[in-house]
Amino acid sequence: MKKLLLVREIYVDAFKDWTFMMLRKYFKVFSWFCFLLIAIAAYALIYRIATGFAFD
Repeated sequence: MKKLLLVREIYVDAFKDWTFMMLRKYFKVFSWFCFLLIAIAAYALIYRIATGFAFD
């Protein structure tokens, strides 16, 4: 039983920061993706205004 608890503790310590690093990378990619979508929407709006699109 003592060895099982030791293995569990080693496993928990090894992967303690893994989820934090994974979340940081996920949110960094997600923020760049959102920025890209906003830039595309702004480009489309500016393009429509520049070409005289009627917003009726």
